Amino acid sequence: MGRTREAGCVAAGVVIGAGACYCVYRLTWGRDESEKMWDEDDDDDEEESSDIAETGVHTGKGTNTGMGAGARLQGDSKAKAEVGVELKSGPDVKVEAHSWAQSGSSLEAKAKALFSTLKEQASAKAGKGARLGTISGTRTLAPCLPCPGGRGGGCHPTRSGARAGSKASGKSKGRTRAKSTRTPATAWPVRRGKFNFPYKIDDILGTADLQKVLNILERTNDPFIQEVALVTLGNNAAYSFNQNAIRELGGLPIIAKLIKTKDPIIREKAYNALNNLSVNAENQGKIKTYISQVCDDTMICRLDSAVQMAGLRLLTNMTVTNHYQHLLSYSFPDFFALLFLGNYFTKIQIMKLIINFTENPAMTRELVSCKVPSELISLFNKEWDREILLNILTLFENINDNIKNEGLASSRKQFSRSSLFFLFKESGVCVKKIKALANHSDMVVKVKVLKVLTKL
Repeated sequence: MGRTREAGCVAAGVVIGAGACYCVYRLTWGRDESEKMWDEDDDDDEEESSDIAETGVHTGKGTNTGMGAGARLQGDSKAKAEVGVELKSGPDVKVEAHSWAQSGSSLEAKAKALFSTLKEQASAKAGKGARLGTISGTRTLAPCLPCPGGRGGGCHPTRSGARAGSKASGKSKGRTRAKSTRTPATAWPVRRGKFNFPYKIDDILGTADLQKVLNILERTNDPFIQEVALVTLGNNAAYSFNQNAIRELGGLPIIAKLIKTKDPIIREKAYNALNNLSVNAENQGKIKTYISQVCDDTMICRLDSAVQMAGLRLLTNMTVTNHYQHLLSYSFPDFFALLFLGNYFTKIQIMKLIINFTENPAMTRELVSCKVPSELISLFNKEWDREILLNILTLFENINDNIKNEGLASSRKQFSRSSLFFLFKESGVCVKKIKALANHSDMVVKVKVLKVLTKL
């Protein structure tokens, strides 16, 4: 009975010593991994020494994969003899305990000696960079996953079972680490254009360079290149010497061809370029071919859009003189409808366009005979700001003067009740609205109102 108790004590001492050894190994392994992850300069030397030190500690690949703590240190025969004591059940434990009891020393001294030896061996191996793991799942670092923002090498933990497969061959591990550590920590995709435009959009170009831009614009179908080329030509068309050069190089048909595209951005840039070119009288003679198409597209495109505003600016420039106004007389009802439906900026631009027509007496009859929405009378309300009120008062003043000069007042029966003539002249509502503006807080508006009232 005493021998059995001695055997149990010996087994308990072995278990306690093995547990203490495992704790030491865990602590030293964590410190070793922390240093290993950041030390990239000596990767190859450390891998070689680590492989040598770990030849007997493979996890998950040996024949003893079904047992518990079976670590064996091959570097020292004494440690191997002491650590090689495996835990067994039944009669095997009694035999092992009996051999220990026959050594002639006390059980306590044996346990202390075992613990001291294991601790010294663990410290020695940890100093050389050995990694001691167990089959039950020690965490190691995956060398193939780069740490985002780090120094390569990897910082994602994985299980030792997965790592053991790659540790079976030192060369395969070296290839994996080489791929991960040579790549940048963060690699963001870079958008690169298919074509580098040779000029900046604000460059002032000569004739030869303008010819190159026109050639690019004529040959490309890339919307981005078309947009950049049109903006470049539009900026250069702001200068009078380039307005002539673009026309002489045959650039007007090339630009005008793009107003037929379905891309609203391209149409807007084409309108802007033609708008700058239309300042030149000779260019207007070329652009008049496209003015009806521009007008139709402007009326049917999205309300208050950038394309619509660009088209209205081009039409306004083309109607500054009286030469081409008759080409747009069929669109008068659309202009007044847009004046009522559009936002503030659309209202301002469409009123500038209509004022151009009111300054031509020859267009008066067609203008006052068109049908207009009765809600236009609301534009005379004092809630509007100065620019809206000044423009609508100018429009009324010009039409009133033209009616008098052309003698249209005597032929009032020729105009319907929904016409502009009836709204401005016969209804009397406009006159009342204008008189109400005489007390407006804005002095400029008040002066304009008094000027209009003196002509009634």
